[in-house]
Amino acid sequence: MTLRSARVVLRQLAHAHAPALSEALNGDDLWRTWYTIVPAPDRVEEEITRRLELQAAGSMAPWTIFDAVTGQPVGMTTYMNIDAGTPRVEIGSTWLLRSAQRSGINAHTKRLLLGRAFEDLGCLAVEFRTHFHNHQSRAALARLGAKQDGILRHHQMFAGVPRDTVVFSIIDAEWPTVRLSLDERIAEGERRAGS
Repeated sequence: MTLRSARVVLRQLAHAHAPALSEALNGDDLWRTWYTIVPAPDRVEEEITRRLELQAAGSMAPWTIFDAVTGQPVGMTTYMNIDAGTPRVEIGSTWLLRSAQRSGINAHTKRLLLGRAFEDLGCLAVEFRTHFHNHQSRAALARLGAKQDGILRHHQMFAGVPRDTVVFSIIDAEWPTVRLSLDERIAEGERRAGS
């Protein structure tokens, strides 16, 4: 399903998005960052195939993130580790072009995904995981209102070395407060953009 706000459109990830995403990554060095997984420009098609295969298996719901103002794709995001029995999801495998960071797009994206998870799907919890060394992501999750649950030491191999994974979550009882804070952040960003 497509999710929309004034600043972002989340469309079902599709192979048709690959050329524009590859072109956008050509002008951005984000994919060279050692502590996060962003496909190189020539590997976007392969990453889309991987995510769509996980969707077919029922463990992922992937989107392409479009800037609603320019209409251009600026990243990817997913629901992953879907647990319909609980219910809970992880919002992850997210990346945004550097030019889209601190533009309000991430706040709008998280607002759409969290709103759907808690209000439409009835999730009890939404989880986020990030590399211990991804300080930008950790700070963004804390600003969002997610609470750090802990650190999984040597959780998985990443770029040939053990990765410590930091786990954050928001539970359903916290969502009303997180939503108010996030809505205020979005409104403040729009006021600044309008002045």
